[in-house]
Order: sequence, then C-alpha cells, then structure tokens
Amino acid sequence: MKTAAYYTLGCKLNFAETSTIARKLADAGVERVEFHESADLYVINSCSVTDHADKKCRKVIEEALGCNPSAKVVLVGCYAQLKPEEIKQIPGVTRILGAKEKFELEYYQAVLQEEGQQLPSIERSHIKETREFVSSYSFGDRTRTFLKVQDGCDYFCSFCTIPLARGRSRNPSISEVLHQASEAAAQGVKELVLTGVNIGDFGKSTGEHFSDLVQQLDALDLDVRYRISSIEPNLLTAELIEFLSKSKRFVPHFHLPLQSGSDAILERMRRRYRTELYADRVQHIKTVMPNACIGVDVIVGFPGETLELFEETLAFIQALPVDYLHVFTYSERENTTALRLDGKVPFAERKKRNRVLRDLSELKREAFYKSQLGTVHSVLWEGRESNGSMLGYTENYVRVYREYDPLYSHSIQHVQLNQLNNGLVEVIDQISIPKPQPTEI
Repeated sequence: MKTAAYYTLGCKLNFAETSTIARKLADAGVERVEFHESADLYVINSCSVTDHADKKCRKVIEEALGCNPSAKVVLVGCYAQLKPEEIKQIPGVTRILGAKEKFELEYYQAVLQEEGQQLPSIERSHIKETREFVSSYSFGDRTRTFLKVQDGCDYFCSFCTIPLARGRSRNPSISEVLHQASEAAAQGVKELVLTGVNIGDFGKSTGEHFSDLVQQLDALDLDVRYRISSIEPNLLTAELIEFLSKSKRFVPHFHLPLQSGSDAILERMRRRYRTELYADRVQHIKTVMPNACIGVDVIVGFPGETLELFEETLAFIQALPVDYLHVFTYSERENTTALRLDGKVPFAERKKRNRVLRDLSELKREAFYKSQLGTVHSVLWEGRESNGSMLGYTENYVRVYREYDPLYSHSIQHVQLNQLNNGLVEVIDQISIPKPQPTEI
C-alpha cells in the first residue's frame, strides 16, 4: 500500500481542504501517515498571505525529503496557483497543482505511479475556470473541525491576492452544509468552525443567505457547538447579531477584520465599510452579549499610512471594547493595486508599528481574561498533555488549563474560571457536572 503525509500552511480553510484531500486518497487506497514519517508522497498545502511563502515551502520540503529522499512532493494551495513557476525552481518538487486541480485524484495517482525522480510539472488552470465549489471539512487534525461553507472572493481589496488564488465567491447549498455538519457530528466532533474566504457572502451560488445558514444550523439537532471563524463587518447585520445572542449552539466569539482604524487608509485599501460602521457592530455585540470575545485583524505599514494615521488607528482600537488583535505587517504583493500607491512605509517602521499593536493586543486579552474570572463556562478540552496539564478554549475563546486527565480529552466540561497564570486561565470543576466516560474519538 502506498503512503502519503500532509502538511498545511496558512488558514483554517486550508486545513479543511487538506483533510478532504487526505480522505480522498485514503478512499483510493493510499494510507495516511504522520508528516515526520517516511512516506511515498508528501502533499504540502501552501499559503500566500505573507511574502515568505517560498521560504516556508522550502523548509517543509526539506523536512519531507529528510524523511524519505526518494519521495514525491506535491504542492497545492494559493502559492501554487499564484506562482507555480517560482515553486518549480524549489529543489525536490515533483508536481504543482492549481486551485481546480488540487481536488482531482488522478494527479496524485499519476505521481505515485511514476518511477524514479521526475522533473517538476505544473497542472494549473486559469483561475477563471475554477468555478466549482468543493465541500471540505477537517477531521482528526485538531480538536475543532473546520467546515468549509464558502470559497473565493469578489471584493478585490487593494492589498489582497486571494481572488486571484481562489477565484470568485461561491458556496454549496444550505442542505449540503447541513449534511456535512451532521456527518462530522456523527464522528464525535464537538465544535464546528464555519470557515471560508468571505463567509458572510454565502449564497452567491445558490440564492440563499448566510443568516439562513446560521439559523438552520442552529435548529439542527446535533450535539455540537458552532463558531464563526471570521466575517466582514459590513456583512454582520444587526439582525444576525441579535439572532446569535439568543442562539442555542453558536458561541459568543466574533472575529471582525478591521485592517485600519483610519477611514483614509480604509478607502485606499478598498474596504467596504468605515470606522463608524465597525464601531457600531462591536458595540452592538457587547451590548447584547457582554461576555462575547471579539478579535480584530489589522494591517500596519500600508502605503500612505503616515505616523498620524497609524496613531489614529491605535487610538481607535484602544477605545474599542475588543479583546485581541491579529496584527499583520503589510508586504508588497504582485498583481495588487496597492503596489501602485505612493507613500511607502519603511520596513523598520512597519515592524515597530506591529510591535506597538501586539503589545496592545496582550493588554486587551489580559483585561478580557480577568473580566471573566469567577464565571462559569463550557470548555472543549484538547487531547494532548503539556507539562502535566491539558488546554482548551471556553465558548467565548478564553484559553484555559487544568490538570491533565485523559477522560476529559475532546469533551466539553463546565468549569469556573479561577485565576490567570502566564497568559492562561486555571479552571476548577463544577461539582454538579458528572465526569465524562471514555468514548471513541
């Protein structure tokens, strides 16, 4: 039996797709092994969000060939779609598959049948030909399962290459998502994370709406909780916020891309909202869900971001009741309109601004964690042991720990948040909640 190992770089969407590719190959008789083991085939799902994609891919390929020098290496993902000729120059690559081809079994089978080392080959359609939605969800890779409900994007922000890497916005039907959610739940999954490129845009392919999807998932009789990975603030409507505040299964955790707290920069970025709308959405969430956790994406060093405009962003975020930041340093990307903008920020200054916002993120996160001490929450525990402890996340995204007990692995437990230690919250058991019995995961 042939064997394959998999490595995922980048977003939750990539994890869902890698897992789906692995299941397809397993159904075709290719056994999955761990990445650090010797395999006949290594599949690397790449990312292009930063300008270090080539360095990351080179490192992963070297590690794979260190396990088996004669193995075949297939590169898929956004980097493969955008820069196949660049990847072709990386030693050790056997085949590069584009966005459309990465789900087609025949290419992997052909690689496995080839004898000896082959020159790198590219199988890649133009992104305009990538119109089909391929359903995906992860399983067994992480404690939470990432369920792909949307792909592609029609927004064309000036800094972003995702529309070129993944194509136009598309989605499955609600009925198909419900089927996949039920299938995942039947395998013992306890949390489903809805993921996509722009999930609030759900419905472009089917004439449905994201709010309809949320309501029907909530009504589904499954023993799972749902988390929304990220949603554009202009697509998070007041009606949806109200529904989520009363939801039976959707957790009070939101990730809202901001990118800049300056309206002048938002306009340059070609974002579809301004700071007033963003602040309104955040305030609405905190009004109806006071314990909700809100995360923020922000980019520093975008062309035209003067020191004054950065300080405008800093002040805006400081004043917002948000709880953590994902901070990205702007990097120049080919085929983006941002390349033509003036006002380039020196890289050293970009790094400095990144550090300022990361420090603010730590302060925000600590304040949120402290605000939750003494309250009761449900925690989904992870399976691994770390220095005698086990880790998990509450429904509102507080990172917690307790003494390791394998009976709690991959189960949900009600706990009281006790004290903050080194960025993690220690919990104590709720006596009224019975200890779970061993189950097959």
